Amino acid sequence: MSEEEQREVKPKAAVKVPKKVLRTRKERPEFVRQESWRYRRLESGWRRPRGKDSKMRLQVRGWPHLVKVGYRSQRRYRGLHPSGFVEVLVHNVGELEGLDPKVHAVRIAGNVGRRKAIAINEAAVAKGLRVLNPAVSE
Repeated sequence: MSEEEQREVKPKAAVKVPKKVLRTRKERPEFVRQESWRYRRLESGWRRPRGKDSKMRLQVRGWPHLVKVGYRSQRRYRGLHPSGFVEVLVHNVGELEGLDPKVHAVRIAGNVGRRKAIAINEAAVAKGLRVLNPAVSE
């Protein structure tokens, strides 16, 4: 058999994410809560700065960026994996039921053991689904 026949054929996604969208995802800043880097008690999750003299609210140069509508991506590409598939987290073989190989890609959950991960991987490949983190069999 030739080298091309030996290689697995990966399913194609129904949606192709443009390179421009992928580039803007990389360029989008990490939006952090004001002063969360300074105080341990503050989580880094986004909160809008509301202080009277807040440098962040005033958008002073050198301070983190504020969340604005212009950073949002187009609706049809929002939440998609860069391959163009909708990512589905799978914990067992039963969760593969009802998934469309042209739309969905499977990610095996991290808390799944090796034996079960291999079983999920084999079942997904048999159904023609793409596995984003395939389990390595011995």
